[in-house]
Amino acid sequence: MGALVIRAIRNFNLENRAQREISKMKPSAAPKHPATKSLLREQIGSHPEITEEITRKDGKLLSLLKDVYVDSKDPVSSVQVKAAEKHQEPKEFRLPKDHHISMDIKNIPKGKISIVEALTLLNNHKLHPETWTAEKIAQEYHLKQTDVNSLLKYFVTFEVKVFPSKDKKAISSK
Repeated sequence: MGALVIRAIRNFNLENRAQREISKMKPSAAPKHPATKSLLREQIGSHPEITEEITRKDGKLLSLLKDVYVDSKDPVSSVQVKAAEKHQEPKEFRLPKDHHISMDIKNIPKGKISIVEALTLLNNHKLHPETWTAEKIAQEYHLKQTDVNSLLKYFVTFEVKVFPSKDKKAISSK
């Protein structure tokens, strides 16, 4: 109900208000600085041909302008060019090594490993470093040698160590 009243007030006498706004005087040019005004008056007073020169049209320049032909085309974006040149090669996939552990993963792109596989290979390398070398891991999981070296250098699996408290005597193993 309130919207009808507001719309009626907003549209009241709309055509007359629009006509009044259109018939108003157009805005004039911005006023010049007083110092500039006096200088312009002096120049126009001493050289009246300046006003004629400003208002006169030059036929030679107009004819040259008519001869100008501008043909523009939007430049092709570099992203579109790169996308057109670079077509994706089909990726090679491999089956996960221990696929019975994680059933939701169907295949893994070559050069990548799952979290379960990463933990498995880190643990295998930790337990048997002479058999699970970086070269064997890279070959087994289809990884780059440098990636495997970085993985073995910077990532370790958790190891739980329980230390006996200082006030209790530790039971020695026989």
